[in-house]
Amino acid sequence: MEKSFHYLLMANQAVFHKKLLSNLKNTCLTLGQPKILDYLKDHDGASQKEIAAACYIEAASLTSILNRMEEKGMIERRMLNGNRRSFYIFMTPFGKELQEEVANSFTMLEKEAFRNIPEEKKEELIDLLLTIHNNLIAERKANDID
Repeated sequence: MEKSFHYLLMANQAVFHKKLLSNLKNTCLTLGQPKILDYLKDHDGASQKEIAAACYIEAASLTSILNRMEEKGMIERRMLNGNRRSFYIFMTPFGKELQEEVANSFTMLEKEAFRNIPEEKKEELIDLLLTIHNNLIAERKANDID
């Protein structure tokens, strides 16, 4: 296995995502939906723009994912404060049930991923990944200003 940062990051993300979808195969969840439910857990009633930014999903892709989620009864779109131009996304009771399954699967996969790794090493890795994320986001924000 290649030991470069980019390869290991992509490989781990792919394996993690594949295992997540395998764990959730008995649900009606498809690609992109688990991370939206995970985000809505703490941000129920978020705007589509907020969800797209937080989940790193293009607006057009998010719209189609949300349409499928709404058709399956996971979410509902609502207007707030009479603003007809913006809809806010809320989980339905069914969406909340699925979100709990997603959270349980994340917990199980993280436990598997960090097996035989001491807690302090786990915390160190998470801190390093957060720093890398912030570095990349700062670069993106700097480019947006230009």
